[in-house]
Amino acid sequence: MTAKAAATDDKNRLWDAVVPVGIICVILMMILPLPPVLLDTLIALSMALSIGVFLTALFIEQALEFSAFPAFVLVATLLRLSLNVATTRLILLHGGEGQGSAGSVVEAFGRFVVEGNVLVGLVVFLILTVINFVVVTKGAGRVAEVAARFTLDAMPGKQMAIDADLGAGALTQDQARTRRRELEREADFFGAMDGASKFVHGDAIAGLLIMAINLIGGLVLGVSRGMPVDRAAETFSVLSVGDALASQIPALLISAASGIVVTRTATGEQLGRALASQFFGRRPAVIITAIILTVLAFMPGMPALPCLALAGAIVFAARRIAAKASAAGAEAEHAAPAPRSPAEAVDAALTVDALSIELGYELVPTVEASHGGTLTERVGKLREELARELGLVVPPVHVSDNLELSPGGYRVLISGLEVAKGECAHGRVLAIDGSGSAPAIEGEPTTDPTFGMPALWIAQRDRELGEALGYTVVDHATILATHLGEVLRQNAHRLLGRQEVQHLLDVLARRAPRLVDDVVPTMLPLGDLTRVLKNLVREGVSVRDMRAILEAVAELSAQTKDPEQLTELVRERLVLQITARFKNTDGTVAALTLDPRIEQVLRSSLMEIANGTGGALDPEMLRTLTARAEASLSAFASRSASPLVVTAPDLRRYVRAIVERKVPQLSVASFREIDPTVPLRIVDRLSAA
Repeated sequence: MTAKAAATDDKNRLWDAVVPVGIICVILMMILPLPPVLLDTLIALSMALSIGVFLTALFIEQALEFSAFPAFVLVATLLRLSLNVATTRLILLHGGEGQGSAGSVVEAFGRFVVEGNVLVGLVVFLILTVINFVVVTKGAGRVAEVAARFTLDAMPGKQMAIDADLGAGALTQDQARTRRRELEREADFFGAMDGASKFVHGDAIAGLLIMAINLIGGLVLGVSRGMPVDRAAETFSVLSVGDALASQIPALLISAASGIVVTRTATGEQLGRALASQFFGRRPAVIITAIILTVLAFMPGMPALPCLALAGAIVFAARRIAAKASAAGAEAEHAAPAPRSPAEAVDAALTVDALSIELGYELVPTVEASHGGTLTERVGKLREELARELGLVVPPVHVSDNLELSPGGYRVLISGLEVAKGECAHGRVLAIDGSGSAPAIEGEPTTDPTFGMPALWIAQRDRELGEALGYTVVDHATILATHLGEVLRQNAHRLLGRQEVQHLLDVLARRAPRLVDDVVPTMLPLGDLTRVLKNLVREGVSVRDMRAILEAVAELSAQTKDPEQLTELVRERLVLQITARFKNTDGTVAALTLDPRIEQVLRSSLMEIANGTGGALDPEMLRTLTARAEASLSAFASRSASPLVVTAPDLRRYVRAIVERKVPQLSVASFREIDPTVPLRIVDRLSAA
């Protein structure tokens, strides 16, 4: 720890001790007698604190900048009440002993501020109390109550907005955590302010009661000690009014500060700048005000000079502020961006977004929330969905416009390379006939860019009609998000690198640190583990359960270090997960199987490849096999089942390599990857005949 840090820590510890001790001393002041000099000092301190708090409330821009205000209101109220009790003790015990016997500050307020006139002092005190109690305190309390209610009601929506920004990549995890913490602090603050306003309310009532007690008690004690009635009335009434004024002025400042603090959210900037820009910035209002003041100046009996001076000052101030605003706007408009150095330009050219979408200019409104665009929100939800489905964190999607595309065109890029593209018709929505039996509707024939299904571009006005006829009608944002989702599922393995795998390991290390340390890199290097996970994700196997995968790697790495073979062994350990992926609603797994003769041909080919004596398969047989597999997809669609081929474990990789190019939607699993307790229903048997 540096010397500066140590000094800062010592100061913090000092304040940690001073504040509690100070609050205890404030409470003890109600019991222990105080000398007049110390009492004067504490009254001056109370006034200084109130003035400082009031000025701080004026200069803050956000309410949370003064988050300690509710607690300070309680401490300040205790301080003033303790001082009232202390001054009451001095007034009643020593008030008749001469000048300064009850404190110089109290006597100064009673004799010099109101010139010794008790009636004037009482009237001033009552007016201040009415202003504080009826106007300032009541208004501030109402604002705090409404602000607390609205803040609590708005919390769910704000939390959802933060989650949407986080999902869309607009915020990092740390930024989202900070915003959630600020949101909680804001709710706690306005809730505390609602309660703090009750302290100020009670303080105003206590001031009235204490003044009445001082007047009556002082008069009774003075007469009982032999003082003439008129002298006792004058002495104790002056001291009582002085004490009341000395406590009421700080209370009024605290009440005003409370009102200013709870209205900070409305202005969002310092009060002085807000008044200057918002009042003097409205030229018509300023001119009309100056005209009215000028008219008042020439009315009989009205003071002409003050009215004309005010009119001129208002116009002058408005012109100065308007000139500054125009100059600042022109400077910002013509300010050229700082030129980048050659090194920065080269670094910028080398940067490639991991995932991006480029839009034609007609599709830009799908991103802009001000125009009702929902693409950003949908992308955020898509990232969350893929995290739950595949167990990987999809990088933030960079959305930009590209004038080189057609107006309604778009394309998806991974690491700067185009992997998918599509076209949207301007001012139309896409109607997809999923059943193939929907009645005809007027529209432009097209193909769904995501799944290649026949569809129609129909007018916006026919949307409800299309839905009533059985079409699935989607807007441009839905088309983009759906297409992006399928592209990410097909290319998820390309988004999974060492850095992403390390992130998954870091997340698991919070729950199972020993497991992560034992496996990586002791049993398997990070690069080989990355290849295993990429192989799993490439075939749609989720890596969300990293604990089960690492447990399997820890047990199986002793058998082989080859990532391809290790992948096959790990898949067998994920039998429940893989089975659940293909299980139908009736509790069975529908699948294709291979003809035994095809299996024998494939095994012979693998043996020849291993011996280096050939192993090439007959092209005609491969074409027939893949054609039969493609034709069987309709049978799975009619059963609402996921297309699947079940093979022997030693042939699974080989079969996957054969079908993935021609029939990529057909998954391949071995018999060991299907739970034996789940019935296997054979849809067809693939053969080359």
